[in-house]
Amino acid sequence: MAGAWDDAATPADKPLSRVKVLDLTLARAGPTCVRHLADWGANVIRIEPPAADAGNDAVGGSRHGPDFQNLHRNKRAMTLNLKDPEGHAIFMKLAAEADVIVENMRSTVKTRLGIDYDAIRKINPRIVYGSISGFGQDGPYAARAGVDQIAQGMGGLMSITGLPGQGPVRVGVPISDLCAGGYLAMGIMMALFDREKTGEGKWVTTSLLEAMIAMLDFQGSRWTMAGEVAEQAGNDHPTGIPTGVFPTSDGHINIAASGQRLWTRFAEAIGIGHLIDDPRFVEGNGRSDNRVELNALIGEVTATKPSQHWIDLLMEAGVPCGPINSIDQTFADPQVKHLGMQKPVQHGEMGQINIVASPLQMTGQDREIRRPAPDRGEHTDEVLSGLGYDAAAIAALKDRTVV
Repeated sequence: MAGAWDDAATPADKPLSRVKVLDLTLARAGPTCVRHLADWGANVIRIEPPAADAGNDAVGGSRHGPDFQNLHRNKRAMTLNLKDPEGHAIFMKLAAEADVIVENMRSTVKTRLGIDYDAIRKINPRIVYGSISGFGQDGPYAARAGVDQIAQGMGGLMSITGLPGQGPVRVGVPISDLCAGGYLAMGIMMALFDREKTGEGKWVTTSLLEAMIAMLDFQGSRWTMAGEVAEQAGNDHPTGIPTGVFPTSDGHINIAASGQRLWTRFAEAIGIGHLIDDPRFVEGNGRSDNRVELNALIGEVTATKPSQHWIDLLMEAGVPCGPINSIDQTFADPQVKHLGMQKPVQHGEMGQINIVASPLQMTGQDREIRRPAPDRGEHTDEVLSGLGYDAAAIAALKDRTVV
């Protein structure tokens, strides 16, 4: 008889094929973390409440929609009522054999359900337990619900995004969620690596707020080291000028010509070499102080020719530049096609669908998507059967809404 963790869809040569993951996540940050693990072969069982207790799926939308399919590909799924003693007992059987548990519940909920790190560690000291919250597991904001845009605002990102004087602007993707998920996946991998040495698991945590502040990167360190408060710079790089968006006769392009060598190359290439010795633009500080004038002078020239003319010219001169694509243009780009950034997967009802690929490449490994996102409870019978439940016992559990 196959065990609960047996998954024929995952080849044994996948880097994480030995890693068993219980996915308790909702919304986006937690599922993003688990997706990173699943994409590289982790055996994931996603735990969801029975349909009668499901409520609104909220983030992720329709289970057959692009958001949900993108978040939950390469996972199996079962339903389980963790509030029911029998449901809790089933979960603990799975947890005793798991390597990783990932959750993003509020800090008090997992303890109330009896599935917190301390409870799991008693039955499985090797468990690596990953938690994402809005603001941390403790502290004055620990009980608050975390939402990406709230973290973007509190973490400082919205204050530096957008045009000068425009007022706060959110980033066009849920950057706090995505980064928190990525950071937690990296932390889980470090804990698994450490477990090889110590034999014991770890509780790994991050939050939307911590991830957002970390992503401020040099803008954050400008404050911590020099007391500088960054402001909105629009499409201009905040410190390296000229770097930004410039008009062309048929649209706009990005040009990055900061630093003395690139600035000189750029100016000569587009025919404004006389500005190289202009006192306003001779040095980087001057170009930064006079960026509005410099950008206007550059724009007068770039607006006279189409985007591709300038891209070809500047590429030949060794000056970084590129088009500003809509998303359909991005996926039509020959380099994007070469990189294989969309992958097909066969869905039982929708047929072949295409999903955004993992951004990682590894020698000897492909990035195929093995499974579409599962329907609710799609693998419940399979997992329970692997735990030793026969058809009658599974039917009884369903009748009692345990699963």
